[in-house]
Amino acid sequence: MRRHSIIARLGPADRTPVKVLQADSLSTEIRFIEGDDRLGFGLGQMIDQLIERGVVPSETAVDLGILAATITAADTRISRSKDAQDGWTREIDLYLPVQAPDRWSALGPLLEGTMTFLTGDHWRLFFRGRDARYRVLIKRPRTLVRPSFTSVCLFSGGLDSFIGAIDLLAAGEKPVFVSHYGDISTSSQQRCADHIAKVYGDMRVRHVRANVRFNKGDFSHATASEVTTRGRSFLFLSLAAIAASGLDNNPMIYVPENGLISLNVPLDRLRVGAWSTRTTHPFYMARWKDILQDLGIAASLANPYRFTTKGEMLAKCKNQSIVRKHVAETISCSSIAKARWLGSVPRQCGYCVPCLIRRSAIVAAFGKDPTTYTISDLRGRPLNAKAAEGEHVRSFQMMAERLKQRPGIEKILVRKSGPLSDYDAAEVAEYASVFRRGIEEVAALIGSAVVRPL
Repeated sequence: MRRHSIIARLGPADRTPVKVLQADSLSTEIRFIEGDDRLGFGLGQMIDQLIERGVVPSETAVDLGILAATITAADTRISRSKDAQDGWTREIDLYLPVQAPDRWSALGPLLEGTMTFLTGDHWRLFFRGRDARYRVLIKRPRTLVRPSFTSVCLFSGGLDSFIGAIDLLAAGEKPVFVSHYGDISTSSQQRCADHIAKVYGDMRVRHVRANVRFNKGDFSHATASEVTTRGRSFLFLSLAAIAASGLDNNPMIYVPENGLISLNVPLDRLRVGAWSTRTTHPFYMARWKDILQDLGIAASLANPYRFTTKGEMLAKCKNQSIVRKHVAETISCSSIAKARWLGSVPRQCGYCVPCLIRRSAIVAAFGKDPTTYTISDLRGRPLNAKAAEGEHVRSFQMMAERLKQRPGIEKILVRKSGPLSDYDAAEVAEYASVFRRGIEEVAALIGSAVVRPL
């Protein structure tokens, strides 16, 4: 196991000596400004688009973006298999320049705990003041027309975010949509935006996109790329916070995700750690509300579908015409490119956890799923229990049977993926209910599928 220390720097004038706590760690410097005052690695791209739309982020939100980008660098460039003693848990120290180091240092334990919950790694954060040359990173335009946006909404190109965008616009909301792109799955973002624009008007003025990424050459001690990307939602929410910091009247940040995948309760005993992602888990969302409050970013945060299954989201979508017409063009698959391993063109696999939830939801809401999958019919032949094609199907079947045999056990199971101590008894009961309904929704699709060792 090797601890990594990552020192974030701003421009060429940022030469403040940084003494790392653990001298024998592998140290990497990442410089976010080269030459001029524009932030690199996709952050400047995002900020420029916002300012063009009259949204001027706060300096605190920019610091949050630099933290999130540095986390992304660590999460994608430090290998779990090569740098973690147990093949999973990494030890990472981050050294960051911020405008108000005392405020950030006080927030350090909350941020470290939040990241440990999200990624399963051990994080330590150290903050120092920005060099005087970079006290101000955001240049306000001389003339600025205040934006008409009333909220922020994450927009991934997935089915849940497609529904979320439609519902907000149909309700008369005026959100600025924030997207992150970087792989083949995000190609659906633009298609979905175009379809929405045909009904609700030009999306270009209310849609900003960023690609925050780090190549091997940007990281001194990168041994291999890391594909688990458990920290990705910290980046997504940070980008949303950057946008929200430039709006008035305590805007809402909407994170549309169905309740089943948001809870992501382990389907079997092997999924408690590496298999259990927590990108919108209720505990994680509550910590983010604390982070925004402690940073003084006046914005609220909500998942409007936390008590709703994916099928219910589809059935209740406020514009059935557009969602039915374009549902097949959204992306849900956890790894759409893996079809290449089978010699096929990239497409949704149809058997990963997100695909199974998606398929069952579309069938539950519409009766038929028009999406093309690598495995088109889960009941057309026996699925191999020893391969990915059968693994998740069997896990859902086992959980469905467990819920059937033990009524009420969902009230215990919903706590397996993380604490629900921020919520009252009524809300916990709602989480338990959406978990049961979500599993039953999937079971209705795959209950009769045959899974056995082949």
